[in-house]
Amino acid sequence: MMQRPLVGEPLALDLVNTQWVDRGRSFDLFDEPGGVHAWLAEHQLPGTVELTETPLRHVRAALRSVLERLGQRSEEELNAVLARGAVHQTLRHGVPREEVHVDDGWLPAWRAANDYLELLRRQPSRIRRCANPACVLYFYDTSRNGTRRWCSMNGCGSRTKAARHYQRNRTATP
Repeated sequence: MMQRPLVGEPLALDLVNTQWVDRGRSFDLFDEPGGVHAWLAEHQLPGTVELTETPLRHVRAALRSVLERLGQRSEEELNAVLARGAVHQTLRHGVPREEVHVDDGWLPAWRAANDYLELLRRQPSRIRRCANPACVLYFYDTSRNGTRRWCSMNGCGSRTKAARHYQRNRTATP
């Protein structure tokens, strides 16, 4: 199984980050044998690959569209996914509960779409794309002062800083 460069982000962003670019080459975890199953297991989400792969790919594209080109069309795509499920409030034995009812095969995708809404409710300004123009990864900035710029300091941060340093020294030398 291929190693993803950024894991541990909230569900919605982690789904988007199953596609990435490394040294100019595009990767997609879901194209790898067992990739969808591994992602579902990592997030303890139910469902079989046969039922969930198409919805996951669909919501991943919808989330990327909302993140990159927010507008009516991208919102409609995400809303179409959200319309496949609903949360029903119930009371059982004196305890309030939420029951999620979602179309067959769509629960993992619906949860990812719903997670994105939760991130927007918390602090939408903390949802960021890596500052490296060649990187396509997103993260939720949990730093104290909210100034994180890179998906990874060891990866994109170091590469970008090294490239800037090289460029400065190259143009300064006659």
